[in-house]
Amino acid sequence: MKFEFIPSDFVCSRRFCFEIDEKEDVILSLFVTGGCHGNLQGISKLLPGMKVEEAVRRLEGITCGGKPTSCPDQIAEALKREYLSKKN
Repeated sequence: MKFEFIPSDFVCSRRFCFEIDEKEDVILSLFVTGGCHGNLQGISKLLPGMKVEEAVRRLEGITCGGKPTSCPDQIAEALKREYLSKKN
């Protein structure tokens, strides 16, 4: 399954593009447009091979400065809204 997600205006990233193995519930790839390039490049290399629920567990709730969310939190939100909620 492939999908795109537009994150909250609170973060610097402008778009997340995911590919998920639906049979195994594993992230195959993540491409991020915008944001802190080095950090998001790192996250994009760490997530492939990780179970979706594990990624959500690790990333949700992370904030950035005084903002109520962050790019990692928005990645978790995307996975919950666009994958987990539609899977059940």
